[in-house]
Amino acid sequence: MQYGMMDGYGMGYGIWGILGLIFWILVIIGLVLLIKYLWEGVGTKREQESALEILKRRYARGDISKEEFEEKKKDLL
Repeated sequence: MQYGMMDGYGMGYGIWGILGLIFWILVIIGLVLLIKYLWEGVGTKREQESALEILKRRYARGDISKEEFEEKKKDLL
C-alpha cells in the first residue's frame, strides 16, 4: 500500500487545508471590518464636532448672518 497525497482519507491535506484557509480568511476579514468600524466611529464624532466649529468660524468671519447661524446650528444639533 502506497501512502502519498491520496492515502485513503480523501485528498490528503485537501479538505482540512481548504477549511483552514477559509478559517484564516474569515478571521482576517473580521479583523479588517472591526478596525474599519472602530475607525469610522471615531471619524464620525470628529466630523460632527468639526461641522459646528466650521459654522462658528463662518459666523465669526461674517460669512453668514446670525439668523443663518442659528438656523444651521439647529440643523446640526
